Amino acid sequence: MTQVLVIVLALLIGVVAGLRALTPPAVVAWAAWLGWLPVDGTWAQWVGNPITVGVLSVLLVVELVTDQLPKTPSRTVPPQFIARLLTAAFAGAVIGAGTHHTILGIGAGMIGAVLGTLGGYQARSRLVAANGGRDLPVALAEDALAVLGGFAVVAVASTAF
Repeated sequence: MTQVLVIVLALLIGVVAGLRALTPPAVVAWAAWLGWLPVDGTWAQWVGNPITVGVLSVLLVVELVTDQLPKTPSRTVPPQFIARLLTAAFAGAVIGAGTHHTILGIGAGMIGAVLGTLGGYQARSRLVAANGGRDLPVALAEDALAVLGGFAVVAVASTAF
């Protein structure tokens, strides 16, 4: 059962990475710091360090701001897509670390990132078109969904592990 749970949670955190690349690393850092993820004594223990939490939180805020800029590239261009794959793999690995399922977490996180990136792009494009071309309200809603969704994933992990 633990393997299945790691796969599902890592897949979901990967979907979040598809929406906002830096949300999953920040969220798992907060979860590790708060003791929600069992990372003590694992390679991922450093993620819960207050300095790591602070740095990743600042990077998340920077991403949320820069995403609103008109010159921000699409999430589907190779550098953006690769960044999402990497951050999803990292966050999935952290989710799996405490139960010794790091590799499962990496794989599921990356699959989730592909789904979240492509699905998020399609959803946002269609919602912007339906909103008369106004991107800002859709982008802000996507920000909220990513952050709240990321914390929901680690909250479930906190009760399951």
